[in-house]
Amino acid sequence: MGRPATDVFLSYKAEDRARLKPFVAALEAEGFTVWWDAHIGGGAHWREDLQEHLDAARCVIVAWTKRSIGRDGNFVRDEATRAQRRGAYLPVRFDLVDPPLGFGEVQALSLRGWKGDPNDPRFRAVADAVRSHLAGEGFLYSHFHSDGAGISRRMLVAGGTATAVAAAAGGWLLLKPASASAKRIAVLPFTNLSNDQDQAYFAEGVAEELRGALSRIGLQVIGRASSNAVKDLDTKAAASKLGVANILSGSVRRTAQLIRIRAQLVGGSDGVERWAQSYDQAPGDAIKIQTDIAANVAEALSVALGQVGRAALGLGGTADSVAQDLFLRATGLYLKDTSEDALREAVALLDAAIKRDPNYANAYRLKARSLELLATSYPKNPEDMAATLAKAELAAKRAIAIAPKLGSAYAELALIEQDRFQYASSWQSMERALKLSPDDPLVIPSAMYVTRYFGDANKALKLADRLIALDPLEGVNYTRRADVLLVLRKYPQAIESARKSLELTPGRSYPHQLIGDALVLMNQPIQARAEYRNVPADDVFRQAGEAIVDARSLDAAAVQRNVAKMRDQFGDAASYQYGQIYAQAKDNDRAFAALAKALEVKDPGLTSLKTDPFLDPLRGDPRYAALLNRLDFPVRG
Repeated sequence: MGRPATDVFLSYKAEDRARLKPFVAALEAEGFTVWWDAHIGGGAHWREDLQEHLDAARCVIVAWTKRSIGRDGNFVRDEATRAQRRGAYLPVRFDLVDPPLGFGEVQALSLRGWKGDPNDPRFRAVADAVRSHLAGEGFLYSHFHSDGAGISRRMLVAGGTATAVAAAAGGWLLLKPASASAKRIAVLPFTNLSNDQDQAYFAEGVAEELRGALSRIGLQVIGRASSNAVKDLDTKAAASKLGVANILSGSVRRTAQLIRIRAQLVGGSDGVERWAQSYDQAPGDAIKIQTDIAANVAEALSVALGQVGRAALGLGGTADSVAQDLFLRATGLYLKDTSEDALREAVALLDAAIKRDPNYANAYRLKARSLELLATSYPKNPEDMAATLAKAELAAKRAIAIAPKLGSAYAELALIEQDRFQYASSWQSMERALKLSPDDPLVIPSAMYVTRYFGDANKALKLADRLIALDPLEGVNYTRRADVLLVLRKYPQAIESARKSLELTPGRSYPHQLIGDALVLMNQPIQARAEYRNVPADDVFRQAGEAIVDARSLDAAAVQRNVAKMRDQFGDAASYQYGQIYAQAKDNDRAFAALAKALEVKDPGLTSLKTDPFLDPLRGDPRYAALLNRLDFPVRG
């Protein structure tokens, strides 16, 4: 007689066992029987035992983490495949990762950052999904809202994580491709033909380096996300979707002895090849190949380079192939994962690149960005934030000293100076970045937010529209635009833009936050609360939004309860949010006390002081003007 089937089989990487114990305990507290390999005793025929329970379990929860999606996660992938075949697969994401290829069609429930609370709505969603499946109703995700790669307000500026693009017919209807100007070009992802799939970062890096080089010589280069979205379409269809005149594609094969790169430039309207070439050279010649490809593309498009243009192709780069390889590894990591561990690993790779070439400006620039994100997203305390920001500023200034015409380095410096409350110099750095690189996707998001914060929201909206024109299938860009529209008090348009973002990148939580904020400001509290429920319960912005709903009803007792709850979780770090809540409660004294504390602890939220609609009730109070003067916002010329 076989063993009775358990309700849940947990598939996971053994190194994650300790962190998953609270999850197993919470499932068992729900009344589910759970089997995981911690039950395997000494001397057991563990493979047979494991397979028997896997095949018998009514539901298989696969824990996707940084470890389980890695190269040593084959067992987890095998177990997930078996579960998929019999319809028992329930994916749960515990880290900022995407499930491996072949497992992404079923949206993963997110427990990233879950602290073991069985009442957390995200855990309730997991429990509900298991319960509905055991009842024969399939996996019902009634309360589930994935955080995807988890975009925060800072990450909207940094643009770190890669985003999935919905290429279904409905998603395309959102887009009105720009006319195919002769200067508009898309660089599709270069195919990795190496036997080693770990070389994928190099193929992706070659394409990204080419995008940067071509944008520096004046071409309007479509961004990475949109280019990835059309990679499987034929040339004419891809060009039509993106509104480009030409498409550059290629492939990369790299071994220890040889690098083979093939590149092809094709006209978007007629599909006619304008230029193509194959390169078979030593691995150390990759940089020369990239420069040659960019120069040939420019010549084929009748772009006169001259001495200045040729210098721009390699601006901020290196002649050291090993240093570049380290930089490409760091770039690939940063684009896929902006967790604290990943950012620290990226900084280590960049330090190694800089050690090989101390004049590698782009390595300093990316180091500055990674450190800035570490400082603002993962500070241990105010002193740690200040110290990390100081290191980031040094890296950005070093990049500028090496390459004074590198606009993206000024953009990084502008963000860092903003974080350090150096508003006047931040404005100057941003203007310099835009003057040098007006169409650089590394520059535009930073410039957009600096102008938004410092009171020129109409200019910020133009920058958001420019970013969408350059990367129309990147859902985050529509979130950025929604954020600016909120500042302009154009609430219905903000909601529309945020919903476009969700159509392109389903599962993100921040667009829901923006929609909730807009609904609050439109006096639709019931709808706002419903929207906020799409945001993780422990998110400070969701908690502030829900507290503001109570504040606008002038429920003083509820306001105090909400603020006390937030203080227990966030302390003085959320002082700016307390100011918003009290402002909406028409309690000016407490609002200004909270904002004074925000200034004392250097809460980055204060950068929104001039434009935040939630602070509108304070603007007629003399203390508001005094606070603005203390912050020394720049005077725009």
